[in-house]
Amino acid sequence: MTTEPAGLNPRTTTRGRPRTTGTTLCARCGRNAGRARVWWPEGKVCGPCFTTATRTHGTCPGCGQHRLLPGPPHLEDGPRCAHCAGIPHDFHCTRCGTEAEPYRHGTCARCSLRDDLTALLLAEPADPAAMGRLVDVLCQAERPESIITWKRSPKVQTLLASLAAGTTSLTHGGLDTHIPTAARAVDHLRALLVHHGLLPYQDPYLARFEAWIEDKLRPLAPEVARPVEHFARWHHLRRIRSTATPESPARGPVHSAKQEITETAKFLQWLWETHHRNAASCTQQDADEWRASGPTTRKLIRTFFVFARKTRLNTSVDIGYYTAQSRPTLAQDRRLAWLRELLTGTSESRPYRVAGILLLLYAQPLVRVAALRADAITVDPATGQTYITFGVRPVPVPAPFGDLLLDHLECRPNLRTGVTESPWLFPGARAGHHLHPNTIMDRLRSLGIDLQGARNRALDDLVTQMPPSVVADALGYSYQVAFLHANAAGENWARYADLKRPVTRP
Repeated sequence: MTTEPAGLNPRTTTRGRPRTTGTTLCARCGRNAGRARVWWPEGKVCGPCFTTATRTHGTCPGCGQHRLLPGPPHLEDGPRCAHCAGIPHDFHCTRCGTEAEPYRHGTCARCSLRDDLTALLLAEPADPAAMGRLVDVLCQAERPESIITWKRSPKVQTLLASLAAGTTSLTHGGLDTHIPTAARAVDHLRALLVHHGLLPYQDPYLARFEAWIEDKLRPLAPEVARPVEHFARWHHLRRIRSTATPESPARGPVHSAKQEITETAKFLQWLWETHHRNAASCTQQDADEWRASGPTTRKLIRTFFVFARKTRLNTSVDIGYYTAQSRPTLAQDRRLAWLRELLTGTSESRPYRVAGILLLLYAQPLVRVAALRADAITVDPATGQTYITFGVRPVPVPAPFGDLLLDHLECRPNLRTGVTESPWLFPGARAGHHLHPNTIMDRLRSLGIDLQGARNRALDDLVTQMPPSVVADALGYSYQVAFLHANAAGENWARYADLKRPVTRP
């Protein structure tokens, strides 16, 4: 018998905040509550337990039917349907007949959501067909309660009403007009529309980047703004436009471009105000003085001068590559301790534990971890061995972590708010997008993990156990990076290339 608890965190056995006040004792969770939500045959049941019960579906061990299972969950053969459990309540929706938690006047949450959206979008729509499709898309959410909560926001109400009236067109350009006042609502709605095919794909980072460039240029002096704009549009924007795809979004390139444009603008502004020189008349001494008198982020002006040399704007300044003075490394005992904690501990939820182990075990950057696809995980049907693919060939996953990884794959979060399928191993809250890498970084940093040191230690450890070129192919690194780590770890694999050459026989 299998049950499917909809909308719950599979790590926990209770739902909602702990109830420590009140005198009503829940017969299911044993916690105190202010009042009982219902009184069923086993006794009083609190609100969180009632919600859990009315969102659990599966095959009833009593009658063998697949239906809602609100019965006591602690029985040996699992919860039963209302009839077999003796619960005197009919959970069927009076509108669609689905067994679910009653939401409003005997109707389920999905039917209640459709009623609300019909009143908001289909009363007097400018485009009935488009609004009808929008209603259908929003009602497809696995957890319609999440869309009900989302649309309660006054900003969302204003956005939807504007779409219905035709004041805002159902296009990317139309949605962009609401970004200044309702950015989060626009992003969520846009992601749903793109995911369901009502709008063509548009990289959200690229669209924001174009607006960011305009804001960046506005306060600059004309002598500074002209070369910065040329650099931003003809070097960065053109390159990012040509490479951004749904499988490879522009998050990383846009982040790097913003840093380089910002540092370039700071430098040119300082150059104009201090020496009254512009990008064309800048000297090598000016660039050296700027870099030597501030933080290491000033090294980022190098890309601008490479571009300036290529476009003949300035051919006299030459800035070499920056070499870091230190190389953070996590001690091996600390790395193993963190692996043990993430495998067996309870310091974090399962998705972030899996992400942390991928960093500590396979030296995967978290930017790459966040963008892993679910089909990167495979299981050999003959041996039951789990594999994960980072580079040109799948690599085996050790048994303790393999079980955790498969559990995460089966119960991935963020698949209940407007989208039931996602290609990502770590789906984000926004439809069609994976979890933002910064979210994972912040959660692991809050535990105390040195992210860069952990990745360096993991890669150092791997290149001492096998040839760097094999590690590079398996983990998606370049040969240059793998051999640099091999040198740093004190291993000499220089002869490996000779070993791979075919032997010529006389």
